[in-house]
Amino acid sequence: MTLTAALLRPSMCFRSRMLLSYVRGYATPFRKAEESSLATAGTRSEVSADVKPLGERIKENTKTASYTGVILMGIGVTGFLFYTVFRELFSSSSANSVYSGALEKCINDPRVQDALGAPIKGYGEETSRRRRRHVAHSVYQRDGVNHMRMQFYIQGIRNKATVHLEMKENTVGSYDYRYLFAQLDHYPKTTIILEDNRTQDPQKNAPLPSLY
Repeated sequence: MTLTAALLRPSMCFRSRMLLSYVRGYATPFRKAEESSLATAGTRSEVSADVKPLGERIKENTKTASYTGVILMGIGVTGFLFYTVFRELFSSSSANSVYSGALEKCINDPRVQDALGAPIKGYGEETSRRRRRHVAHSVYQRDGVNHMRMQFYIQGIRNKATVHLEMKENTVGSYDYRYLFAQLDHYPKTTIILEDNRTQDPQKNAPLPSLY
């Protein structure tokens, strides 16, 4: 190897390394840009795959709206049923409350206790199979005021009686007794009057409607 070749060899190696380093540095941004472009294209592809046709979206929205409507309707019906049951069981003007109050008055009255014999129980009408039904009652209007008539039965260890009552709605929407009496079924067939406010009526009584 000549002296000149020996001197030129390190210089050529240095230039080769510089050229390779330059090529690598120049190619890196292109490679990153290409990778970024591919990643973006993949994301777009994934997003595009999740987008549903307009007709299918409308169909799903319609189905969801239908389910929501059914649920809301069910909630409304349930609320109405709860309101009806609550009004029938706990309202002071319901037939059930009127019956409970009148039965309690009869059971606690000393004259009824003496005539029937304690303990005393109450019940409604009986069918041909001796099954007891709800208490017979009717609601009607007289002179624009609501009235309720009711009939039920009480029984002790010695005797039975038929209870008759009529209630009249007052100015606050509650019912007051117009009359309440128990008529004994067997000897002595007497009538025990527990409430009688008919003298407070403003005018002559109209004929009472039948319960049946």
